[in-house]
Amino acid sequence: MKVEFAPLSVPLQRRLQTASVVQWVFSFLALGQCCIALFICLFFTRFWLVSALYAAWWLIDRETPHRGGRRIHVIRNSVIWRYMRDYFPVTLVKTAELDPRKNYLLGFHPHGVLAAGAFLNFCTEASGFSALFPGITPHVMMLSLWFRIPFFREYLLSGGLVSSDKESASYVLRRPEGGNTLTIIVGGAQEALDARPGSFILLLRKRKGFVRLAIENGTPLVPVFSFGENELFDQVSNPKGSWLRRLQHRLQQIMGISLPLFHARGIFQYSFGLVPYRRPIYTVVGKPIPVQKKHKPSEEDVDQMHQKYLNELSKLFEEHKAKYNIPEDKHLEFI
Repeated sequence: MKVEFAPLSVPLQRRLQTASVVQWVFSFLALGQCCIALFICLFFTRFWLVSALYAAWWLIDRETPHRGGRRIHVIRNSVIWRYMRDYFPVTLVKTAELDPRKNYLLGFHPHGVLAAGAFLNFCTEASGFSALFPGITPHVMMLSLWFRIPFFREYLLSGGLVSSDKESASYVLRRPEGGNTLTIIVGGAQEALDARPGSFILLLRKRKGFVRLAIENGTPLVPVFSFGENELFDQVSNPKGSWLRRLQHRLQQIMGISLPLFHARGIFQYSFGLVPYRRPIYTVVGKPIPVQKKHKPSEEDVDQMHQKYLNELSKLFEEHKAKYNIPEDKHLEFI
């Protein structure tokens, strides 16, 4: 006998969607600190062996973030991420096929405040990545310091996140069997300081390391633009040259992460809080740009490919902006 369950009511669906987003925001704002505190505190309890054994495991497993990570499909397919997808909602848009016999380097733009589009589309199956791109295994680069946090690193690895260093990137891109994508949020933490509604500023003019990496490995470049990424949060005014921007820049140099002062709505009210606005995100994956492999590319080789990438990214933005209600007079600004 088949048992059918009644669909959830709209209010309950809304509450579950909001709860999933709160959980995600909390995971990146506070879960890391909680994991560190738990790891240390356990040493002073009768459960000290848990932290001791984990420390031993951590030592044995320390190279995993540099060796393609360790995804856990149960977590990637969790219903939590589908509720989170529906909160905004988030849609992954394919414009071209990716050959599963090749590896690809995806440049993701813009960073936004918390890179929601990159996380949901490439670190989970909420938007159906594997169905859209069969035979492709996604990896996303993240600052190495996050993988030094006990317990939290396992959460990151489960989604396919890998360390953001050249060794880690080359390991993924050189896999002979193909079928791997490496997503780099090119603007990084610094670009998050310009993430606010209506902004199309990309920190990309001098960011050429990812292009050199693609040439050295002969890996096709794929531009990705996430429409709506900057619309999720408001940010305290921090124009270049202001004391706040100088402070944020200095803290980024020291800590490796930026600290944008952002706000949006609350859990039970809509006037102020840290919960992102319900605004749609459309992450558009462009066409692969062929790259000729050169073991030691010259500066001219890198500059030419970098300019080609900028042109293709601009073209992708211009071709799709009208579909997602971007004004005709808005264009990408590279700094």
